[in-house]
Parts: sequence; structure tokens; C-alpha cells
Amino acid sequence: MLSNDSSNNVDIMLGNPKKALINMSIPLIISLLISSLYNLIDAAWVSGLGADALAGVGFFTPIFMILVGFGNGLGAGAAFAISKYLGENNKTKADNASVHAIILDIVVSLIITVILFFSLNPILNAMGVGQTISYATDYGMIIILGSVFIILSNALYGIFRGEGDTTRPMYAMISSAILNMVLDPIFIYSLNLGVKGAAIATLLSSLFVILVLCYWFYVKKDTYLQIGASNFDFKRSISKDIVKVGIPASIQLLNNAFFAAIFSALLTFVGSTDSVAVYSTGWRIVTIGTTPLLAIGTALISVIAANYGAKNYKNIQIVHRYAMKISIVIAFVVAFLTNLFAGDIASIFASSGSSIRIASELTGFLSWIVIYYPTMAVGVASTYVFQGIGKGLTAMFQTIMRETGFTILFAILLGVVLGYGVWGAWMGIVLGEIVSNNITLIWADLSIKKLLR
Repeated sequence: MLSNDSSNNVDIMLGNPKKALINMSIPLIISLLISSLYNLIDAAWVSGLGADALAGVGFFTPIFMILVGFGNGLGAGAAFAISKYLGENNKTKADNASVHAIILDIVVSLIITVILFFSLNPILNAMGVGQTISYATDYGMIIILGSVFIILSNALYGIFRGEGDTTRPMYAMISSAILNMVLDPIFIYSLNLGVKGAAIATLLSSLFVILVLCYWFYVKKDTYLQIGASNFDFKRSISKDIVKVGIPASIQLLNNAFFAAIFSALLTFVGSTDSVAVYSTGWRIVTIGTTPLLAIGTALISVIAANYGAKNYKNIQIVHRYAMKISIVIAFVVAFLTNLFAGDIASIFASSGSSIRIASELTGFLSWIVIYYPTMAVGVASTYVFQGIGKGLTAMFQTIMRETGFTILFAILLGVVLGYGVWGAWMGIVLGEIVSNNITLIWADLSIKKLLR
């Protein structure tokens, strides 16, 4: 028996986009917060192995972001295509798109696994991994060999988002996070596997997500979308719709990984591997702080895509502006609290062994980085508008402009040219985000007005 919930979700996306945004954002916020939380718990457990282990895992973080990026990117492509077809009142095509998405996810994950398996060491050495190479490769090889679990689990979320359902993915992610939290200390310390144990715990948690989501699709069979071989009929147009948003979105997130790699190399030049540990740990905390903004933006894709398919362009303008308003309020609150408790937060991740030496630098990072949060509120919502209307290349360009362009430029200018060192690199992130996010806001507003005309 099929659930009517997701059918109602589609109606709400078309009839009351503000309500749909809130309904989808709340479970997404919880899901992403839980995901970020268990990433932080990973870091906290690994920090007990020492600063070198933490830095080694930190050096692999950009590569891990590649895997998550492709999963999220293909998920965004699936969400766009499915929501668009449902907005066009074509459920058969939406069912077919779901199967297309899963096949694409598996093929892409296998290709990435082969590429990264043979290029891991050269990439790490190019990043300046130094004495932490053994930790980075021990952790990284295990993650790479199980990358299909990471990519597929993230991409499956996109199929649920496409039908307006973010609640069940939330349950799956919470269960996965709890499992990961339980497995981490067992594999890292009880079984004495060190960073390898952290990697194994992560993969088992991702596999668990896939099993839970497949239970709803194939055992309980109460999802709005029906995903099976009988609903699959290869259509180039469907693949194109998924890919035109999914691949640019993946490259967009791949660029985030590229930025992290370049930035880590910059930090070793102006600072040390300790600065990389500060950055990788601090960025996990930043990810938690900005999670509500990313969740609202992610929900925005499906709401906008459904209305784009139905040609309700006024709703696109309404929900974009609403998303920015609530994001700005959240951003100010999070920025204030993070700055206020920066020292306390830092002490959690730098309280034992050799990790203590990064405590003051981590506190400084958290105190300064929050300056750009309010502009991120408008930038994220505006970038996701373009994914929602199928302009994935535009959204990708905006991300590259922000990170590889303005942010790295300002980081080099302040950190190297003007000699402000590590602090200058931090402020480069802040200035790059402020400039590019405002450009993206103006761009999105003009594009929506063009649709309305």
C-alpha cells in the first residue's frame, strides 16, 4: 500500500511553497546536524591518537569530500529531475528517473573508486602530508574501497527529497549516526585498529543507511515513488536532466575538496601541519554551524524544481526570499554563539596529549570565521535556486568563483603577500565568502525576475 504523505508533499510544494520549505528543512537540519555531529565525534576519538593522527585524517578530508560530493551532487540531480516531473504531473517519468539515478550512482562510484585507489599517495604527497602519510593512507584506502556505500547512501537521499520526503532519510541518518558513535571507540581502541577503525565504522554506518532506505523501497513498499526494473525504460532525456544538475553539483562539491586541498597546502606553507589539524577540525565545527543554511538550500531545490516544472514562477521568487530571511536570522544566532563559546568548543577537540598544542589556534579560527555566516545565508539560498531551475553549470561556476577564485585569492594576498600568515588565510575565507555571496544574491534575483517576465 502506498503512502499518501509524499503525494501531499508534492501538493504542498506547489500550493504553499513556504510551508513546504519549512516541512522539508526541519528534518534536513536534524539529519545534517547528526551527520556533522558524528563527523565531529570521529575527530574527537581520533584526536585521542594524537595530533599527527588527527592531521593525517585531516589531509584525507578533501578526498572524502569528493566522495560525499558526488553522492550529494547526484542526489541533487535526482531531486531536481524527480521534483520537476512531479510538478509536470508525470509520476511515471518520476519513477523511471529514480531508477536512472541509482544506476548512475553505482557506475560513477565504481569509476571513482578505481581512480582514487591508484592516485591516493600522489595526491596526499602533493598536499604536503609529510610525516602523517601512514595515518592518511591507513584511513583513506579503507574509505576508498567502500566508496560505493558513501556515494549511494547520499544519493538515495536525493530520491526521497525529490518526492518531498525528508523525514525518513532523517530517521535513517540518525540510526546511522548512533551506530557510528557506538562503533568508533570499539574499532579504534577496543580492537586497537586506530584510524583504520574510524574508517571501518564510517563505512558500516553508510551501508546501514542503504539497507534502511531500501527497506522502505522494496520491503515495506510504502513510498510514493516506485523503484524497480519494471519501471525502468532508458531515456536519454531523463539521464540528461539528472546529469545537467548532478554532475555540475558534484564538481561544485569537488571544487570544495580541491579548495580544501589547496588551502591545506597553503597552511603548511604559512604555518605547519598543526594548522591543517586546526583547519580540518575547525571546519567540521563550521559545518555544524552552517548546517541549517545548507539544509534550507537543499530543501529549496525540490520546492523550486516542482514549481519550475509546473511553471509557477512567482512561487520561486516567494520561496527564495523566504529562505533567505529565515537563513539570515539563523546565521546571526549561530555566529554569535560560536564566537561566545569558541574556547569551550576548542577544548573538546584539543584537551589531551599532543592535541593540546592546537587549542589556542583553534579558538582563534572559530572566533574569526563566523563573520561570513550571514552572507552565506543569502549565498547558499541563491546558488540552490539555479540547481532548482536546472542551471547546474551556473551554480557550479558560482561555487568555483567563491572558493577557488575569491577565497584563495584573498587567502594568498593576506596570508602570503601581506605576511599575516595563518590568520591572514582565515580572513581570506571570510572576505572571499562575503564578496562572492553578495554577487550570487544579485545574480539569482535577476534570473528569477527574468523568469517572471
